[in-house]
Amino acid sequence: MSTLAFPDVERLVVDHLRNRPELTGVVVDNRPPAGFDGTQQAVLVSRVGGAWVDDLHLDRPLVDLEVYGPDKTTAHTVALTARAALLDATGTVYGGASVTEVAEADGPRWLPDYNRPDANRYLSTVQLSIRPA
Repeated sequence: MSTLAFPDVERLVVDHLRNRPELTGVVVDNRPPAGFDGTQQAVLVSRVGGAWVDDLHLDRPLVDLEVYGPDKTTAHTVALTARAALLDATGTVYGGASVTEVAEADGPRWLPDYNRPDANRYLSTVQLSIRPA
């Protein structure tokens, strides 16, 4: 039996979005930067679930994108931009693993951030299908 090499899905998504010219000037990471108060343009990436599907030989992670901006309109625009950029990740190869499909599980929705009262946040969830190396 061969050993599966699962990629770091959060890093895969972060790296994919960071390299997109339409997100230039937007912080993209899996944790907020120092001093983050929710008013900066940012996309925070978190794996929130998903599972290995043995019959298909695929990892099917669920990934949340928390998108912030200085106002609701800007946050929404960044959310739509990140959404389109991530849906374009099919075919991406990362550390030998291949993204075979990207499907939206829940599109961008307004979700106030009660820990950051000045924040403007949209949340969306995507499911990736990844064939490990």
